[in-house]
Amino acid sequence: MRKFLSLTSRLGLQQKSNLSTSSTCFHSRHNPDTNRPPRILVTGGRGQLGRGIAKEFISRYGRENVFLSDVNMASGEDEELGFSNYLDVLDHKTYRKYVVENRIDWILHLPALLSATCEANIGLAMQINVESSHIAFRIADEFGCKLFIPSSIGAFGPASPLEAVPDVCYQRPHTYYGVSKVYTEMLGEYYHVKRGMDFRCLRYPGIISAIAEPGGGTTDYAVDIYKQIIGGKKQFECYLEPDARLPMMLEDDCVKGTCDFMATDAKNLTKQTYNLGALDFTPSEVAENLKKKYDFEMVYNVDPLRQDIANKWPKVFLSDGASKDWGWQPEYDSLDKMTDFMIENVPV
Repeated sequence: MRKFLSLTSRLGLQQKSNLSTSSTCFHSRHNPDTNRPPRILVTGGRGQLGRGIAKEFISRYGRENVFLSDVNMASGEDEELGFSNYLDVLDHKTYRKYVVENRIDWILHLPALLSATCEANIGLAMQINVESSHIAFRIADEFGCKLFIPSSIGAFGPASPLEAVPDVCYQRPHTYYGVSKVYTEMLGEYYHVKRGMDFRCLRYPGIISAIAEPGGGTTDYAVDIYKQIIGGKKQFECYLEPDARLPMMLEDDCVKGTCDFMATDAKNLTKQTYNLGALDFTPSEVAENLKKKYDFEMVYNVDPLRQDIANKWPKVFLSDGASKDWGWQPEYDSLDKMTDFMIENVPV
C-alpha cells in the first residue's frame, strides 16, 4: 500500500510539473515580443504553395525570419533562396528541435496528399494528413506558436449546401482527404478553446499556378489545360464532365490571402476556419475562354473516381466571413483575368 501511495505521489508531482510547464507556454502566447518580426516556418514547402508563401513572407518580414523545409529534393532556385532545408514532419523529435533552434513563432504546416492520391493510398494519407498534423499541434501547443494548417473544398460532402457553401454548415465529406481536413479543423477548434492556441485555417478552392505542376487533385485539370494549350498542344483530354463546376483561385491570390490572414490581429477573427473564395467555372467554360485565343479540341474522358469526388464538392464558395473579418478581396475574380494572367506567365 505504501509503495502504491509513493508511486501515485510521484505521478502527482510529475503531473503538477507538466501543468506548470504547459501553463508557462500558455501564458507566453499572450505576451509576444511585438518589437520584432515573427520567425516563420513553412513545412512541406516545396509543394504547390509553399515557395510562394515563403517569398511573400520574406518581402514582408525579411529573409532571416523565414524558413522553408520539405522532404523533397531542393531545386537550384531553392538553394539560391535558402529553401533547401530538410525536415521530416513525421519525426516529432527533429521537428521540435527545428522549432526550438530557430525560435519559430508561426508554423504553416502544409504537408498533405491531395484528394485522388489519398484514395489510392489510405495508409500514407493517414500518416501525412493526420499524424503529421498531430505532431504540429503538440509542438505549437508546447511553444506557444501560431499554427496554420490549410483545409479545402474537400472538407464538404454531398449533404452540404453545395450550390453556395458558407463558412459554417453541415460537412460530412465522403473522401479520406475530406475527413482528414474536417478532423484538422475540429482539432484546431479544440486546441483554441481548451489551450488558447492561435490556430488558423483557410479552406482553399482549386489552386491554379502558372509554374507548379499538377499534384493529383481533382481540380488539377484547370492547371493542366492552361499549361498544355498555352504550351502548344492542339487537344486536351479532361477527366471531369463538361459541367463539373468547382471553385478556383489563382495561386497569387491564395498566397496573398494566406499571408494577410496570418498577419491579422487575432482579436479581429470570429472563427478559426474560413472559406477563401475567388471564382468558379466548369471545364467547358474554361475551354471556351481559352478558345478565344487558341485553336484546340476539348475531349472528355471522364474518370469515375475524380468525377464522383467533384460531385460531392462545393460548386460556389462563399467567403463573406473572410471579407468581413480581415478584408479578403481577390484580385483575379473572373475567368478572363485568370486566363490573361496564365497566358503571360506559363513557361513555354
